Order: sequence, then structure tokens, then C-alpha cells
Amino acid sequence: MSKVGTIIVADNVLYKGYVMSDYNKHKQRTAVRSLREYIKEALEDPRLESEILEIGDRALYK
Repeated sequence: MSKVGTIIVADNVLYKGYVMSDYNKHKQRTAVRSLREYIKEALEDPRLESEILEIGDRALYK
């Protein structure tokens, strides 16, 4: 839905490190699962150039 050259920025995609961790509390499971799916789709989509920039416990995704 976006034009060529669009930059997509998503903040906090690592969700305090929970997305990269094997242990997730019950109340975070849905959020963690959704963020993992989002990251997987963005990284695997050949139309996108994607990277995760770790800045503290935050991430910028483009």
C-alpha cells in the first residue's frame, strides 16, 4: 500500500527483550508472538530492505 521509497519505522519491536528471549510471561505471549510474526514477514519480504537497530531496549525498524 506504500510507494517505492517509503520508509517504515516501528518502535519497540523487541519489546523489552522479550521477543528475543525464550522465556515470556503469560500476559506478554500474544504481543511477543505478534511482534515475532511482524519481524519475520518484514525480514523475508523481498520488496523490503529491512534491519533492526538495537538502541537500548528499543528498536528502529526500517
